[in-house]
Amino acid sequence: MNISSISLAFKNCKKEKRPALITFTVAGDNNKKNSLKILNSIAKYADILELSFLHNCPIADGGQIQNSTYRSLKNGTTLKDTFQIAKKFKNDNPNKPLILMGYYNLIYQNGENNFLKNCKFSKVDGLIVVDLPWPENKKFAKKCRKKSINFVQLLSPTTSKERMKKIIKDSHDMIYYISMLSTTGGKLKVPPKKILENYSKIKKINKNKNCVIGFGITNKSIKSFKSSDGVVVGSEICKEITRSLNNRQNPVTNVSKIVKRLKNKIL
Repeated sequence: MNISSISLAFKNCKKEKRPALITFTVAGDNNKKNSLKILNSIAKYADILELSFLHNCPIADGGQIQNSTYRSLKNGTTLKDTFQIAKKFKNDNPNKPLILMGYYNLIYQNGENNFLKNCKFSKVDGLIVVDLPWPENKKFAKKCRKKSINFVQLLSPTTSKERMKKIIKDSHDMIYYISMLSTTGGKLKVPPKKILENYSKIKKINKNKNCVIGFGITNKSIKSFKSSDGVVVGSEICKEITRSLNNRQNPVTNVSKIVKRLKNKIL
């Protein structure tokens, strides 16, 4: 069986004794052209890239990501546009893993099989579906596996040990640990030490599964999570796009600088 590009990315990071840097941007922010330019520019520093497909009823997204989503919706970005951005990015960066992230309603409206067909055509490597938890996601996760698309399972501080064991057993090449009970980009209400304690409980269940930490990871806190398999940064990037636009600066250049800085902190 071929090793997935997501597994390969983690393998390479482990060789370098550092966590994988996973970035998050919203497709079409601040426009379709710049969205692709941002992805291409940060791919030099990010190990795995998350791209959000649009929805107008976010559940877990904080203010910064909502701003990005609003800008993109205002520009008329569609699901079709998201797949086009993904495809162009993968054509330019075939070995860089790209994960689509979003909510199930769009997948349902599109039809699961049709959605996965478009993922395959766009060379998408993985999917995070925020509101499709285990065990409700079992059938869909199986469909993803058949298409060699990684379905990323989510764990949180309130997931019981029994449930955790089952989710980890069913997971593919990456698990996402939501570090705190909050929306994205919330202030780090939980000390890094406590987050890492919870994280180590997950790793004890299966040390071979790649598990990343997301929510509240910033330029200030990222260093604390150097012992993890990976860290996800989203709100910090969306915030920089907003700041750049307000100051009439180039978001592509500025976001690239921020991601480079984040990468340097975990080397």
